Amino acid sequence: MTRVFNFSAGPAVLPESVLQQAADEMLDWHGSGQSVTEMSHRGKEFTEIAARAEADLRTLLAVPEGYHVLFLQGGASLQFEMIPLNLLRGQPSVDYVHTGEWAKKAIAAARKLGRAEVNVAASAEDRSFTYVPDRADWQLSEDAAYVHYTANETIGGVEFSSVPDVGEVPLVSDMSSTLLSRPLDVSRFGLIYAGAQKNIGPAGLTIVIVRDDLVGLADPPLTPMLDYATHVKAGSMYNTPPTYAIYLAGLVFAQLLADGGLAAAEQRNIAKAELLYDAIDDEPFYANPVAPADRSRMNVPFTLADPGLDADFLATAAERGLTQLKGHRSVGGMRASIYNAMPIDGVRALVDHLRDFAAERG
Repeated sequence: MTRVFNFSAGPAVLPESVLQQAADEMLDWHGSGQSVTEMSHRGKEFTEIAARAEADLRTLLAVPEGYHVLFLQGGASLQFEMIPLNLLRGQPSVDYVHTGEWAKKAIAAARKLGRAEVNVAASAEDRSFTYVPDRADWQLSEDAAYVHYTANETIGGVEFSSVPDVGEVPLVSDMSSTLLSRPLDVSRFGLIYAGAQKNIGPAGLTIVIVRDDLVGLADPPLTPMLDYATHVKAGSMYNTPPTYAIYLAGLVFAQLLADGGLAAAEQRNIAKAELLYDAIDDEPFYANPVAPADRSRMNVPFTLADPGLDADFLATAAERGLTQLKGHRSVGGMRASIYNAMPIDGVRALVDHLRDFAAERG
């Protein structure tokens, strides 16, 4: 069996060790005589799986007391709506930082709900979303219920290098493509959310980490599925959760712990990103538009000097087992997503292709 190097932005590559363990356990999980896909989410076998997954996630992130960890569905897109519905707490406004397509979607969802004034405290639109606006330039509201930012824009390849300071106002972040890629001080946040299909596990699972004092204050009251309090009270099992996705995420958490935790993951990610960016910067044939200080470690967009060669670049990359390198339809060019599970050998193979292609066609 030959596996490719999959540079997809999501659903993305998973650790081979996790996939192998899941394959070994597919028909019979730990002598239970059944697959995880067949288990009742309320049975003792699956509740054990879910409890271990949550415990390992809390260990990885050093989640402090007073925070709930929820395993939900609906992706980050549902959280775009749940957050303003749950976190307004009678405040008249909310603040958002606009750094690209996913921030734009979060802003649009909050505005469509019409429950508060949505203030764009800072925007990178003036430079085509190729940088993170300096914190000193943000225009925050005096009465905001929360401040929201997108930690990493998967399309534009722009990433916050640190957690912004917003004082006592709850800080909310979409971390769909960065959660578990580096250590994180969870205590700095009111709420963190992430779709799983980047660094966590398969599509279908959404992680929400929310501070206790922000739960159960929705006004007016919400329908049960949209209320964080419902899911906290039910231990993420108000309805049938994405059981197999939780199981696979749990295997990923255990593997990360075995591999040295998030500090070790960060060092691996830095090495991969530096290798790829150096290759792009060294070849005049390629270009990355993002301000160097704000370049994403997870998603690396780049263009060729001659866009007419894009199809050839992708075809010859595929011949070398390098797949899913086509850039997002909204920006074109190329994009290499190098999440936790992408081995450095995959990045080395891509760098070799970059150099060979430039030498032959540049």
